[in-house]
Amino acid sequence: MYLAYLMIKDKIILGIDPGTTIMGYGLIHVKNNKPSLLHFGTLLLHKYDDHGTKLKLIFERTLHLIDTYKPDELAAEAPFFGKNVQSMLKLGRAQGVALAAALYRNLPIFEYSPRKIKQSITGKGAASKEQVALMLQRVLAIPETDMPEKLDATDGLAAAMCHYYQYKPGLPEPNAKTKLTGWKAFVSQNPDRVK
Repeated sequence: MYLAYLMIKDKIILGIDPGTTIMGYGLIHVKNNKPSLLHFGTLLLHKYDDHGTKLKLIFERTLHLIDTYKPDELAAEAPFFGKNVQSMLKLGRAQGVALAAALYRNLPIFEYSPRKIKQSITGKGAASKEQVALMLQRVLAIPETDMPEKLDATDGLAAAMCHYYQYKPGLPEPNAKTKLTGWKAFVSQNPDRVK
């Protein structure tokens, strides 16, 4: 099965950071097991008062991204538990319609916790959005002038990169020897991700 994964020469991954104010998204193209940036951006929803309209726009943008870039898989940031139940419900709905759009196009979906995404990109589960954006900029060689104003775009891109790093069919789950214990361990186990 691992050999089958290595033989995948060409794959596009769509990453989504769902939100009811801003939805971030990013697409990477994996060719010969090397990722490159295809596109990233945001869907701004703050000017819409009606929650139903926001959900419709999230669904439509996700479908548009799928139809335009033809991704092979979608990776989404899973909603995190918060104290405000209403916010959690709205965020869950936002994620749900993005996932529904992927399922509507028969696209496999994968979810990752915010902590898992940050850890896979920076080596630290508690990394800031700025640290994640900086690491993505370095790894994907994104010029400073192309970096977005809203970090939600890099959060969506981070979900796609997390999926690239984490999901390898046929590989066993990491054991105690491969778990990261700090920045030094991350660098030694991932020399290709740090330049």
